[in-house]
Amino acid sequence: MSHSATNRSACYSIMYYGVLVNKYSIFRNKRILNFVIFEIKLLSDIQNRINYLIIKQLNISTTLYKYRKNMTPTSETHISVKALQMESFWHTAISEGLPVAIWRLPKSTDKQLLIDLAGRISHTKIDLEELPSGFAMSPFIGESLFLKGDLYFQFDTQNQIINEFQNQSDEAQEFARKVQLFYDKQEDLDFSSKPAEQPEVKPKKSFEHPTETSLYNEMTYAEMVSGAIDSIQRGDMQKVVLSRTKQITLPADFEVIDAFNKLCVAYPNAFVSLVYLPQEKALWLGATPETLISMDKNGIFRTMSLAGTQSAIGHNGEKYHPAEIRWSCKEIEEQAFVSRYIIECFKKIRLREYIEIGPKTVQAGNLMHLRTDYTVDTNEVNFPQLGTVMTELLHPTSAVCGTPKEPALRFIAENELHSREYYSGFLGPVNIQNESHLFVNLRTMKIVGNQATLFAGGGITEDSNPVKEWYETEMKSQTLLRVIL
Repeated sequence: MSHSATNRSACYSIMYYGVLVNKYSIFRNKRILNFVIFEIKLLSDIQNRINYLIIKQLNISTTLYKYRKNMTPTSETHISVKALQMESFWHTAISEGLPVAIWRLPKSTDKQLLIDLAGRISHTKIDLEELPSGFAMSPFIGESLFLKGDLYFQFDTQNQIINEFQNQSDEAQEFARKVQLFYDKQEDLDFSSKPAEQPEVKPKKSFEHPTETSLYNEMTYAEMVSGAIDSIQRGDMQKVVLSRTKQITLPADFEVIDAFNKLCVAYPNAFVSLVYLPQEKALWLGATPETLISMDKNGIFRTMSLAGTQSAIGHNGEKYHPAEIRWSCKEIEEQAFVSRYIIECFKKIRLREYIEIGPKTVQAGNLMHLRTDYTVDTNEVNFPQLGTVMTELLHPTSAVCGTPKEPALRFIAENELHSREYYSGFLGPVNIQNESHLFVNLRTMKIVGNQATLFAGGGITEDSNPVKEWYETEMKSQTLLRVIL
């Protein structure tokens, strides 16, 4: 509808209002006057709705025109979704039972979303040179999952799409139609809602000390740690990483997209992710500080050793600066095990040309860690497959498993009371915009219905204190809980 049509419609409404007023002005009856006023208000609401629909149609037409005008010869022809919001894609994918992942890379403000239209996720080896664009998710032990990037969108800080890819399949077109329907429905609800009517604000339950149905308490975890120390002293291994779980019931008004956005704001240096796995009917939400491997578009490979943990907040609530942190011999040794493990992996493939920086103290939310960074220019060393090779060599790293790997894995299998599932595995985008970034899945929680399971662990050495190790896992659990609840 044109702007002139809009003006004509408005003029007709004004004329009709005038006729009504003139028609009824001769009547003195109060009831009739009230009826006139009611009818005028009703017509005004109808006219506002018509104007809203006209403006909406003009906006969609303008968006479509600009989008088609700027299409490159290689662009896909599809329904334009430039104005749609991230939540529309997420909720539509969930309702259709499709695998979907949302993430925000460290030190970035853009959020990215990927949907696999196949409905079931494939199990595959993570080969960065062979796989198409997608999202990888690997458990602690077992085959990796791969979400193929049939639909991909990148959002800016205003939640507007700045980059996208959609294939030309009928499934992609049908999904785009359903997203548009969801978006229109939400807009209609927003339009029809009255600003004066505010929902009742119910006080949230405090989760500072939630009621737990956990497999672990302080005593059971401390006993497991004591057993690990005994094993280390016997010479069975040098270090082992032991984890535990913590179960909570989420409040009725918990919204996982809001939780994801809160984590993005709270932890700008973390990899924040939200993944839905339909075959498990489970969500995985996390904010991890640890890179497993990274390959950028210039062929630069990166990895890190991250270990040792201290609180970034003092007993009186004061915040520490990284330069104020003092590390014990136990913590320095724990991180050194991880660094040596990475160097041993380099030696296995006879790679000597790498840059090592660290260790240095870094902050990750409410915690401090020791970190050493490793960088390799794969073009200079003529090793384009380094990302794939190192992923296979590193996982599971000694930062989540122990040293040596085999006896540590054996001790974990025999003593932990839970399955780690995707905790301490890895996840991240593969071949998105010619880059791959895989992260160790730490500071994570699994959500099924209104039940959330948090995972946390710590590195155990000969000098470990069982009680302190328990409180370290409590601090790590709070990384998520203090932000999302």
